[in-house]
Amino acid sequence: MLTLLRDYGFNRTSFQVLEVGFRYWFCAEGCVAYADTGKAWVAAGAPIASDAALASVTEAFVAAARAQGRRVCFFATETRLLSASPELGTIQVGEQPVWDPAGWPEIVQSSRSLREQIRRARAKGVKVRKLAAEDVANRASPERKAMETLISRWLSTRSMAPMGFLVDLQPFDFPEERRYFAAERGGAIVAFLSAIPVYARGGWFIEDLVRQPDAPNGTGEMLIDQAMRLFAAEGSHDVTLGLAPLSGDVNRWLAAARAVSRALYDFRGVRAFKAKLKPDRWEPTYLAYPRDGSPVLAVRDVLTAFARGSLSRFGVETILRGPAFVVRVLAALLVPWTILLASVEARRWFPAPWVKWAWVAFDVVVMLGLFVLSSRFRPRLARLLAAAITLDAVLTLLEALTFNVPRAHTAMDWLVVVVACLAPAGAATVLWGAQATRTQ
Repeated sequence: MLTLLRDYGFNRTSFQVLEVGFRYWFCAEGCVAYADTGKAWVAAGAPIASDAALASVTEAFVAAARAQGRRVCFFATETRLLSASPELGTIQVGEQPVWDPAGWPEIVQSSRSLREQIRRARAKGVKVRKLAAEDVANRASPERKAMETLISRWLSTRSMAPMGFLVDLQPFDFPEERRYFAAERGGAIVAFLSAIPVYARGGWFIEDLVRQPDAPNGTGEMLIDQAMRLFAAEGSHDVTLGLAPLSGDVNRWLAAARAVSRALYDFRGVRAFKAKLKPDRWEPTYLAYPRDGSPVLAVRDVLTAFARGSLSRFGVETILRGPAFVVRVLAALLVPWTILLASVEARRWFPAPWVKWAWVAFDVVVMLGLFVLSSRFRPRLARLLAAAITLDAVLTLLEALTFNVPRAHTAMDWLVVVVACLAPAGAATVLWGAQATRTQ
């Protein structure tokens, strides 16, 4: 497979197909790496084949997938595939920045903000060095252990559950083919960069840039600066930081999805970070699918591949991580609930009037705490709120069993009792899950 990539690995994501999680379909003229979602074969980029064979390999792969009862699509494709196979339908899913690293020193010289970020990191004692492949490959080396710790901490800060397919974090596969740089401060690694080759272009894809949350400002820029200078010295003329998803000329539905999901993933922030590095150009990236297929299903199939085969499981795992938007939703739901609680007749729903107002006051405090937590995650506040809401769930259940259940006669009575018991139990589960995730 590596030999095939060295000959025909043109797509900038091509090296990623060597990572764990892909299946391979081979024919005499080439290969396609893909994820099988159970209903579709989602190809990782274009087929790995020569220009002359690209169209025929694409056509044969589509036929093979359909013979197995699978839909088919190609994610993260570039204009090369679309030119070879004009019968494919396309959806632009973003764009990727591209540099000729030979011009990087001029970019740094012309960008005051970029120079200032690098200066800040240096002023904080950050130093960058290239890591040897053998040190990264050695599981017992200090460098490898530090990188694994960084990855674990970085993943714990993510709002979404871990994803698969082309965004899975696997920086240790084929280390001898990669380039690694570490940013150190006080002798400790606070960030690292991993770049993978794009063989047919003689280029590089800066795939991973992982840093501690408290790493000094400019650490990422300093890593990229050193990587660009090395690539230029090696004679490369093509470097990318990869896809800025949902940026560029995307359709209105994807633009709407970008706006709605901003609390989960900062699409604009990713694009802005790459843009401030002043790329030479932006190249569109596409989702391609057979024209007789459904673009809606193609998008769904890609999302399922990224969700490791199950969108519902991914959604539950994301909710249980307690990202900011989930905590904000919990706080927002408490507003009408508290108003309703304050307006109901005390004698019907509570053992005494003071119990009602105690619950109202408690919910107001919890609501304010959740809004504060949604703006910035604070472990101590999360623990306090989780404990308080857990106590709320226990006391609510006891009150429901001893007071409300014997007096429940209508369907609405039962609905209110069930909601009152399940709501704090669910909220406590989310907060404890968020706390556990962020302290791993």
